[in-house]
Amino acid sequence: MEKSPAKPKQDMTTRTKQLTKLLIRILITTGLLLLVFSQIDLEQFRQTIKTARWHFLFAVWVLTVILFWIRSMKMQLILKKQSCTVATATIFGASVVTSLYSMILPGVLSTGVKWYILKKDTGKGSNVLSSMLYNLLLTMVVMTVFGLAALMITNPASLLNTDANNQWLLPAICGILLTAIVLFSVLLLNNRTGGKIVKGIGILLRPFPAKIHQKGLEILDQIATFQDAGAGFHLKIISITIIDTLIGGVIIYYLSARGANVTAPVGVFVWLCAVIYVLGRIPISVANLGVREFTLVGLLALYGVDKSQALLMSMILFSALIVMAIIGAIYQLSWTVSEKKSNI
Repeated sequence: MEKSPAKPKQDMTTRTKQLTKLLIRILITTGLLLLVFSQIDLEQFRQTIKTARWHFLFAVWVLTVILFWIRSMKMQLILKKQSCTVATATIFGASVVTSLYSMILPGVLSTGVKWYILKKDTGKGSNVLSSMLYNLLLTMVVMTVFGLAALMITNPASLLNTDANNQWLLPAICGILLTAIVLFSVLLLNNRTGGKIVKGIGILLRPFPAKIHQKGLEILDQIATFQDAGAGFHLKIISITIIDTLIGGVIIYYLSARGANVTAPVGVFVWLCAVIYVLGRIPISVANLGVREFTLVGLLALYGVDKSQALLMSMILFSALIVMAIIGAIYQLSWTVSEKKSNI
């Protein structure tokens, strides 16, 4: 009696798991959006749309394109350090195509598309992976540091009806976390202390399941390849990351707020951007839908912002991602046509 091949069964199991995960994320996204819209007066929301200042929408779109190009230039420098020569236009194309796929694949999963495109262009998958992880680490660190600093300055806890003697608690916690994150990042990327940090984290990961432990070690090994890059290189990349954080976290969020007639301190938009960015790395929703809306509607309420206005601001931010996805579709179509021509 012949045994059925194991591979088709494994493929079916993998596909089933992937579809199940996607379904769960769609359900979470739908649930969060329904929760947000249940708090919105639809008639008031229609009036809010009528009073929106749409010229800010175009400014947000243009700045988002510029932001993507700056990030592509930064990625080019990182890849060059890994002996990968890639044109900025190619990286930009990979980024916007990733935006297209992020409408389906959530969080960090969509970045696999970017890795595949850059790996295909360079032929160095491991180098591309380490570059992307290094870029993600620095971006997360800079965004988090900006967010924590903005939280310390704005201190939203002071808006709550809490004991005045405890209002120092949030800034203190943010200050401790900020110091710890900066110190950890410096030690991790230093060629003298980085190896010890990696070993220490490896020990801390031992109690976790083998799959998580192994994955964590692989990520650390990839990031460790930049420990000999030198302080000058790290400072250059951090400087560019600060510029794109200021554009993404201050200007774009501020213009989106202006478009929706939302009024709040500038520092609030900085930490809101950081919170939404970090949550967006967690693969729990599709295209960060629901998470972004729930966060903005809930947290801007602390500053007396109407929920309809907060939702409109979220829609303006989301529209910028749709624009990038459309550009990504154009790139994808162009690359597909070019590939077919080359195969003729």
